[in-house]
Amino acid sequence: MWNKILTLKKDRSINVKLLAQSLVVGAIVGLVVGFFRYGIGQVSLLWLKAFQAAHDANWLLIPIFLGLCLTVVIVGFLVKQEPHVGGSGIPEVKLQLRGKLELTWYRILWRKLIGGIAIIGTGLFLGPEGPALQLGSTVGQGVGEKDPSKSNQRVLLATGAASGLAAAFGAPLAGALFVLEEVFHNFSSKVWLNALLGALTADYVVTNIFGQKHALELTYQHSFPTNYYWQLIVLGILIGLLGHFYKKFLFAGKDAFSHVPLPRWLHGLVPIIFLLPIMYYVPVVSGPGHNMIMSLPKMILTPSWGLATTLLGFLLLRFAYSIMCYDTGLPSGIFLPILTMGSLIGALFGVVCVELHLLPKELIINLIIFSMAGMFASIIRAPFTAIILITEMVGSLLHLMPLAVVAFFAILVDMALGGSPIYDLLANAMDTEKATNLSGQEDEVRIAIVDDSQLIDHTISEINWPKNTLVRVIVRGGLEVIPNGQTRIEPGDELILAVDHSQIGNVYDEMQALQKP
Repeated sequence: MWNKILTLKKDRSINVKLLAQSLVVGAIVGLVVGFFRYGIGQVSLLWLKAFQAAHDANWLLIPIFLGLCLTVVIVGFLVKQEPHVGGSGIPEVKLQLRGKLELTWYRILWRKLIGGIAIIGTGLFLGPEGPALQLGSTVGQGVGEKDPSKSNQRVLLATGAASGLAAAFGAPLAGALFVLEEVFHNFSSKVWLNALLGALTADYVVTNIFGQKHALELTYQHSFPTNYYWQLIVLGILIGLLGHFYKKFLFAGKDAFSHVPLPRWLHGLVPIIFLLPIMYYVPVVSGPGHNMIMSLPKMILTPSWGLATTLLGFLLLRFAYSIMCYDTGLPSGIFLPILTMGSLIGALFGVVCVELHLLPKELIINLIIFSMAGMFASIIRAPFTAIILITEMVGSLLHLMPLAVVAFFAILVDMALGGSPIYDLLANAMDTEKATNLSGQEDEVRIAIVDDSQLIDHTISEINWPKNTLVRVIVRGGLEVIPNGQTRIEPGDELILAVDHSQIGNVYDEMQALQKP
């Protein structure tokens, strides 16, 4: 009896300590990402002013071009020193949480911070949200590295990732949910409680210390009538097609860059050539996409076929050039570029419908909002995050149903065409070696039993578990069950497997294979 009480007290003290650590992680991440967003804003302003000055003195384009090239060389060198600084960093975080990749957090942190501010601020079609997530994960890793529990270390890493995304978007619920839904794939209370606390803390810091608000603040006056829902189905199908081919072209672009006669770390010089005319002639379309999205409400006030043509041109430019920029391997994300493409296709679709007398013009803004969620869901395959993210940004629950309709059909089309989540594809493309030697350190892997799992109704003794793996606990209905050989696996169970630390990645892969139909 007393042993049980002492054990409960010990577990409770560990949980309180973990929550306190998550609070610290969220606060630090808020400071780091707040500075990150501030730095990008200031650098962006400097380049915009430089291009504005070039309209009065064209000769300034030469030093501007040289300055952009120098920025690429410096940031590229940082990536050359530490390759995992490149890209969004989300695939790296996924692999870290699966135990398939180990990184030195401080080597990533300062390079990602400096490199991300410098390169995203140039006007290239690169987003800050993925890098913010990785910045957060490095903080979580740094805070948790002295914790004796490897499981707690991963929870803090996930907490940092959720905090980073929450601070970048100003959307704490979406930040926590994205990490649970797409990155960690773990909805246990130990994970979501700490992730949410960190995300809320980080959002509080960026809001109250840096004065930063939501990355996007779009409002609308009218709810979307149900008699127009057929248009949402058509829109969802179009977005699903666009999202699917975006992923196809993204990987085709990576192959194309392999033929560029430059070292990998200098591939960023290629899109700089195209950046000059974009920044000089149409600066509104440049950068991550925030300015483009925020300009749409004014543009759609007077719908016309001419406006539709302009929007189509912007959409094609954002589609092609964002792929080119991201495929260079510079520190960058695709969240905002994806949302920008979604907003453009929603605006284009809405303008066309208005011109065909199929839709009142005051509902175009609704389609812009719905399309952002649909594009996010189609490419990243995180529909709940997409819906919550847009809901937090808009600040209304009235659009949940149309958001879900567009997201559902967008994902359905991508799945029908054989698409996969973009970050799974990017993570699988990374070369990771399987560990063969045991470390001697015990760790745990948590596996959720989904409804179609092949393990359901089998007893523990009937399953061919991965080597050196022990089913320590089954979490069922909120209670912990200590299993024996005759214990049957049920839908909704969460298995806590005791494994060697070096084998986490291998066990995770084998368990996923065991569950597949």
